[in-house]
Amino acid sequence: EVSRAQVSNWLKKDDDDSFIEIDDVSLASFLNGFIIKRRGKRDGPERKPETVLNNNIILRKLKIALDLKDVDVLSIMEGVDFRMSKHELSAFFRKEGQRQYRACKDQIFRNFLMGVQKKYRP
Repeated sequence: EVSRAQVSNWLKKDDDDSFIEIDDVSLASFLNGFIIKRRGKRDGPERKPETVLNNNIILRKLKIALDLKDVDVLSIMEGVDFRMSKHELSAFFRKEGQRQYRACKDQIFRNFLMGVQKKYRP
C-alpha cells in the first residue's frame, strides 16, 4: 500500500525539492503488479519482489508486461533513432553469469523508456 502523495513524489523530476527516489522493493512490487494486470496471474504462489534491481531486470519485466517480442523492442529503439542488433538485445535477457550476458547501461535503458513513451503516449 502506498499513498497518492508517495506516488506523486516518485514521479517528480529529480531536481524538485519534494522528489523521493523509489526503493527497489517498491519498484519491483509495482512491476510485478503491472505484469499481473496486463497478463493475468500465473499459476502457483505469488512471486516475491526482488530486493535489488538493475536495468536488465526492469527491462525484462517491462518486456513481459507489455507483451513485447524482440522485434517489438528493436522497433521501439529504432523509433528513437537507437539501432542495435537482435544479438545485442538478447544479451540483456541472459542470466548474469553467462558468457554472453551484457549489462544494460543507463543510456540504452533511457532510450528504451523514451521509445515506450513515444509509442504508448503519442
